[in-house]
Parts: sequence; structure tokens; C-alpha cells
Amino acid sequence: MSTMQRCAACGQLFRVRAQVRGQRYCAARACQRVRRKRWQRTKRRTDPDYHENQIRAQQAWRVRHPGYWRAYRVTHAGYTKANRAQQARRDAARYLAKMDVSTAFSPGMSGIYRLSAVDCGDLAKSDAWTVELTVLSRA
Repeated sequence: MSTMQRCAACGQLFRVRAQVRGQRYCAARACQRVRRKRWQRTKRRTDPDYHENQIRAQQAWRVRHPGYWRAYRVTHAGYTKANRAQQARRDAARYLAKMDVSTAFSPGMSGIYRLSAVDCGDLAKSDAWTVELTVLSRA
């Protein structure tokens, strides 16, 4: 008797095949595509040789198809417009996160400061802190 399991991609129940040890995905084409994509992402992260080979293969493809992306943008105007809008949002967020907004302190002002986290939404990178500096004492 075969067991049932939830697909890791679509969440639907499927019958596990005894021949496929550790089966986590159903046979649907979309789910198999997700399985392959996840495998490839993990392989790229964990296998430096595979990662380097993928980079070389992509570079070779770009050499063989030099005008592909230019032609794609011409024939897919909606994609191009949406991509440019997304890039403008990313650029605006990056600019806001990096610009110097400090007016109370000059860069060379010595003293003792308290550093405390400030919630500013999505303005900074995920690995950066947004902080407020408060002068406790001046030298």
C-alpha cells in the first residue's frame, strides 16, 4: 500500500512512489519545475565548481546571443516598463538609505553617544541599522 504526502510545491496530496526515495514533489509539470529550480539554487550555493560552471555557461550563451536582451525588451514592452518602475523604486530606496541626513552632529564631533534602533520601514538594506544618535556628554 502506498502512502500519501503533501507536495512541497503546490501543497496537494499525492501518492508517494516506492521507487523514489524521499519523494517530496508530485508529478505535475509546474511542481517538477519548482523541484529542479530549488535543487539548482542549492547546488549553486553549496558547490563552487557547479557555480563556476554555470557562470561560464551563461557567459558563453551571451557571446552566442549578443542581441537577445535588446530584442526581448523591444518585443516585450510591458515587461520593460514594469522592470524600469521596479528599478526606480529600488534606486529611490537605496538613495534614501545612503544619503547623509544627520544635521545635528558634524562627522568629527567627539563625545559619548547612545545608539538606539529606529524603525524606518524599508529604507535601508536588510543588513543595515537605522539609528538615532543622542549626545550624552561632550568632551
